[in-house]
Amino acid sequence: MKKLLCIVLTLTLVLAFAACGAKSDEPYLIGISQYGEHPSLDNCREGFLQGLAEAGLVEGKDFTLDYQNAGFDDNIAIQIGQSFSAENVDLMCAIATPSATACYAAAEDKDIPVIFTAITDPVAAHLDSGNVTGTSDKLPVEAQLDLIRKLQPEAKTIGIVYTTSEPNSVSAIAEYEEKAGDYGFEIDAIGVTAQSEVTQAVDTLISHKVDCLSNLTDNNVVGTLAAVLEKTNEAGIPVYGSEVEQVKLGCVAAAGIDYIKLGRQTGVMAAKVLKGEVSCADLPFETISEYGVYVNSAACSELSITLPEEIVAVAIETAE
Repeated sequence: MKKLLCIVLTLTLVLAFAACGAKSDEPYLIGISQYGEHPSLDNCREGFLQGLAEAGLVEGKDFTLDYQNAGFDDNIAIQIGQSFSAENVDLMCAIATPSATACYAAAEDKDIPVIFTAITDPVAAHLDSGNVTGTSDKLPVEAQLDLIRKLQPEAKTIGIVYTTSEPNSVSAIAEYEEKAGDYGFEIDAIGVTAQSEVTQAVDTLISHKVDCLSNLTDNNVVGTLAAVLEKTNEAGIPVYGSEVEQVKLGCVAAAGIDYIKLGRQTGVMAAKVLKGEVSCADLPFETISEYGVYVNSAACSELSITLPEEIVAVAIETAE
């Protein structure tokens, strides 16, 4: 009798362990928090979904999505993170720094994995430890400075508008100021606290007679880029973007990364975490080191910029 009881108990334990280790038939629930709508962040989201597909995960079968957009509002980003936590999502994907920090704060108590993308400086944003990882869109600042020097050999001052509360922008400004002198430039940087202040800051830079503007991946600035370009074009001041979509919109050129590729890399990382192949803690954040040179020859022509042959030979044309 004792032997039979032991066998029953053993079988019960084996079945219990098997049940714990078995994958649920329910699809994973992924919450995507996007800080706002502009082409760079949209491309990150599109690439993220491509990365999941490349890893063999099928939407509707293997995972479902809860996509929410904060509209460039930090308080809404916090609410989105909290709603994902309340839903007990299996993973949060956060696009841009404010969304990433909000999701991580909301996920920490429940230990929900957070995968971020479009974060320039994860260390400065305190996203480099814990159940969080992702991809960085750190700008190739030296390549951008070299590009500006080649397109504007006589330029002396670069104007930059940045958001003082975005760690990625603060970090990028510091690098610009550190390296600008090596290329013969001075940086005239103006900090803003909200999107509504961006065009006024641009007016100030125009009055300072800067030779050009260079964009960061700053969400408040990129979110108002059309209005910025209207002012700078009227003043005859070139604007350099930080990635291809900004150049398509009317910036003269950029040394920047491909955000769809960045998002795709993020999606592959997320799939590994969802499948249990690796934890966020064991998967360090990744930075894309390759960048492209993009030009808008029509915008260059309007602003009397002649593209050197060495740039024409390597650049990707974006003008329609």
